[in-house]
Amino acid sequence: MQKPIVNVMVKAARSASGVLLRGMNKLDAINVVEKDRQDYASELDEQAEQTIIRELRRAHPDAAFLGEETGIQGRGGALFVIDPLDGTSNYLRGFPHWCISIALVEGGVAQHGVVFDPLRNELFVASRGAGAMLNDRRLRVSERKDLTGAVLATGFPPRERERAPAQLDCLRGILQTAEDFRRTGSAALDLAYVASGRCDGYFEAGLKAWDIAAGQLLVREAGGTVCDFNGASHGPLDGRAAARSHQIVAGNLKLAAVLQKAIIDSGYAAACR
Repeated sequence: MQKPIVNVMVKAARSASGVLLRGMNKLDAINVVEKDRQDYASELDEQAEQTIIRELRRAHPDAAFLGEETGIQGRGGALFVIDPLDGTSNYLRGFPHWCISIALVEGGVAQHGVVFDPLRNELFVASRGAGAMLNDRRLRVSERKDLTGAVLATGFPPRERERAPAQLDCLRGILQTAEDFRRTGSAALDLAYVASGRCDGYFEAGLKAWDIAAGQLLVREAGGTVCDFNGASHGPLDGRAAARSHQIVAGNLKLAAVLQKAIIDSGYAAACR
C-alpha cells in the first residue's frame, strides 16, 4: 500500500497531466520560449508546475519546492523537487514520449518519487527502503552483467555541445560491444526504464536535480545503482542543487561499473570535468 504522501504526489502528477493533455490539442497556439540554447519551455510547463505545487501545498503547507520553471520556494524541511514536463521538446513536436516527475527530499536524500507517463498511463513509484513499482508490478533492474548485447539509453545535453566529440567517441567505443542505444528525450523516463529493465543502463551529463531526483530513487529501489561518471555519489538534493549540473550512470551494480569504466576509458568523463 502506498504511503499517504505518495498518494498526494500521485494526485498532483495526475492533475498536472490534465493540463498537459488538454494542451496537446492546441500545440500551434502555445507560447514557447528558449531558456537556453535548444532548451525550451512553454506556458504549459509553468501551468503544470503551479498545479502540482498547489496540490502538494494543500497537504503540506510548510514544505519547500524546487521546480524547473519557478525555482526554489519556501524553507520547509521537506523539499518537493518537480519537473512538470520532462521531455518538453518531444511534447511540443507531438512526439509521444514525456512525463511528470516529482520527488520528496528530506535531508538532501530522495525519500519518495513519482514518474508519471500520462500517454501510456504508466505510474512509476518508489519509496526509500520499500521498493519500486510500475502500476501494480514490482520493478527490478535487468540482470545483464556486461555490455555484450546491452541496450543503453543516453542523451545529448543541449548546453554542453562542445563536449559532443568526446561523447560520440564514447558511444562509438561502447557500440563495439553493446546492442544499441536509445535516445528518448526524457531523463526521468530513461531512469524509470532502467528501473523496469526496459533498458540495461543509462548515462548522461548536463542534468539538473529535477531531471533525476525521482528517477534515481526508482533505480536504487529496483536493485540498481546510480553514480556520476567517476563513480561518486551525487551531492545532496537541496535548494543549492538547482545551480549544479549532474552526470549520471545507472544500471545494475555490475553493468553500471562496466559502463562507468567505458566512459572513463573513452575520455568522456575527463571532458565533463
